[in-house]
Amino acid sequence: MRISVLVWGVGLLVYLLAVFHRSSLAVAGLLASERFDISASQLAAFTMLQLLVYTGMQVPVGLLVDRWGPRSVLAAGLTVMTLGQVAFALATSYPVALGARALVGVGDALIFICVLRLVSSWFPPRRIALFSQLTGTVGQLGSVVAAVPMTWALRDLGWTGAYLVAAGVGPVLMIALLLVLRDTPTVRNLRGEPMGLAAVRRSLAASWAEPGTRLGFWMHFTTPFSSNTLGLLWGYPFFVRGEGLSSGEAGFLLTVVVAAAMVAGPGLGWLAGVHPWHRSTIVLTVTGALAAAWAVVLLWPGAAPFGVLVGLAVVVGVGGPACLIGFDVGRTSNPPERLASSIGLINQGGFLSTLVLVVAIGLVLDWRTPAGSGFTPEAFRWAMSVQFVLWALGASQVWRLRRLARRTTTREAYTASLRLPVGPPP
Repeated sequence: MRISVLVWGVGLLVYLLAVFHRSSLAVAGLLASERFDISASQLAAFTMLQLLVYTGMQVPVGLLVDRWGPRSVLAAGLTVMTLGQVAFALATSYPVALGARALVGVGDALIFICVLRLVSSWFPPRRIALFSQLTGTVGQLGSVVAAVPMTWALRDLGWTGAYLVAAGVGPVLMIALLLVLRDTPTVRNLRGEPMGLAAVRRSLAASWAEPGTRLGFWMHFTTPFSSNTLGLLWGYPFFVRGEGLSSGEAGFLLTVVVAAAMVAGPGLGWLAGVHPWHRSTIVLTVTGALAAAWAVVLLWPGAAPFGVLVGLAVVVGVGGPACLIGFDVGRTSNPPERLASSIGLINQGGFLSTLVLVVAIGLVLDWRTPAGSGFTPEAFRWAMSVQFVLWALGASQVWRLRRLARRTTTREAYTASLRLPVGPPP
């Protein structure tokens, strides 16, 4: 068990660094707009491109992990991500900075599926849901580092110094990865069977044909985009320009989002493991809470009280780890040889919805902001309201597909995959 935790711990540190690199632009958005002399839509393009690359890479990454094993793919991801952050530190023009963020997105895309595959290989089935949640939850500490220490680093070291220091963590973790990580308890570098294009198509088609895979995709689509969007780009500007808070108060609220995710994640993992028949109900409940919390803030006359914004931050934070329940549904719906590729399909969901929201907020802000003025509270109310469209779409699909999954999956199949006593139908 100690070795399992050590292996997972190293993978978790790499994922934590990936989350930091992914989120490091959140507190630098206003500085980036000045450094590169860009509009809100162009600023959103940084995150849009990064998320587009990340989302598009998920299925290929799943296939790469099934073929080459998580250790090799994780090392490649760490290398590419570090190079991208170095390039971003040195960039002085908008096109070069965009290319650097794309590299960060490629490296980031290679990380999370690898860590989940390590969890599936090193822990017993009853603990996989818990450690998967812990991976996503503890990994969010990267957002905390991006929200507070990165703010100090940008102020004291400047743009180039802050991002170069951040990139310097990569080589240190590479040493730990090469020394500690093994793909399984018995194999250092796992290698799967080579697959031609036809075999790849058959494998992906078989994974997507499973109602549980599609249900997992829409679970992952529905709950995380609010926290992702606040943490990646628009949280700081929303709290400062939209709600009139100070930079310190905005940083505190972003930290509350991450802290809430870290507290809620293990509890959600435990609930998903103990009540597997009600995993979709948990996701729908969290979705309803997210919509209600945002409705209160956006409908509040004038700026919402700080206590109400703290409540919003807590609920938004819970939405992040709730999406990981989708991975557990995918795991129990697919055979081991399709595990990584099915996770890749599911993992596109939350990043696709985040991509749409990040771009939509930038477009709406440009539309609703008077020429020559900064972002206004009214513009942010319009922009943040786009979330309700995505919640309606995602929740309707979860409701539809959970009924299909319950009709097509037997109690015995669930019991075999979870190794739980036979119980009532979902």
